[in-house]
Amino acid sequence: MAIAERLETGAAVRAACRDGSWAATTAGLAPGYVQANLVMLPAALADDFAAFCIANPQPCPLLERTAVGDAEPARFAPGADIRRDAPRYRVYVDGEARGGEPTDALAHWRDDLVGFLLGCSFTFENALQDAGFPLRHLEQDVIVPMYRTSVECTPVGPFAGPMVVSMRPIPADRVDEAHEITARYPRVHGAPVHAGDPAALGIADVAAPDWGNPVQMRDDEVPVFWACGVTPQAVAQASRPPLMITHAPGHMFVTDWRDHELAGDAPALD
Repeated sequence: MAIAERLETGAAVRAACRDGSWAATTAGLAPGYVQANLVMLPAALADDFAAFCIANPQPCPLLERTAVGDAEPARFAPGADIRRDAPRYRVYVDGEARGGEPTDALAHWRDDLVGFLLGCSFTFENALQDAGFPLRHLEQDVIVPMYRTSVECTPVGPFAGPMVVSMRPIPADRVDEAHEITARYPRVHGAPVHAGDPAALGIADVAAPDWGNPVQMRDDEVPVFWACGVTPQAVAQASRPPLMITHAPGHMFVTDWRDHELAGDAPALD
């Protein structure tokens, strides 16, 4: 059995990331388990970043914030370690990505850092698949395409920059249905922000994503764009905080929560 077929739970994915046996995209892994974007920042910036997430809930839906110096997201994954349990990381120093995409962030962790989990659109992909929607990045076994847009986030404190979106080709006659399904998951980006002409978002060429890989568009499909949790990385490039550690795009932290626990009618997060 291929290793991906054995990664059926959040705990299994995290264990494989920690022991080095999985370092690829998490799209399609652990179906039904909530996936999350990661951000780690100095405590001096944590309140402003939390406020930035609240002001920009679609690209940055805040799920959990750790205590200062604590790498355990105790609510969404008790016993986990955000420094080791995602497949790959990025480290931004003064807005510049440094050191490639390491498989852990231990060398960059400091006792004054605070961790954040943000919702991820991979969480609602299971619902789209259950409804029979094609997910081209899974069919092609590539990372979902992501784009820097001309839409500016609401600035808070030192944080400002463009919204990032992910794109999935959707049959033109089912765009409203995709909108309805994903709107049920506002805590993982929710409904699309745009369908159709990429230029409306300032995207010059849908075949040239800023992150991830291009995917095939068929004649009966239109590009549909969802707000994306890579937004903090574009914000880091624009705002240049002294340090921000994130997941590598497409390489998420998989939690122990189930998708239905973040559906629109689920109890509110504290």
